[in-house]
Amino acid sequence: MAGVREGLEAFAAELFDGFFRADQRRWGQAYVRGLLLDGRRKSVEPMAARLGEDGNR
Repeated sequence: MAGVREGLEAFAAELFDGFFRADQRRWGQAYVRGLLLDGRRKSVEPMAARLGEDGNR
């Protein structure tokens, strides 16, 4: 599982490399992780809750 996470982090880092702000890169990576998690709803607030983040940011 650690290898999968490392691969996903590398993919997301490359995908969001063009974003100038660090917070945009971080939230982009969180969004990708949220899409891959279990759960019926794939909108931002439920995904953020599953990740332990504040979905109102």
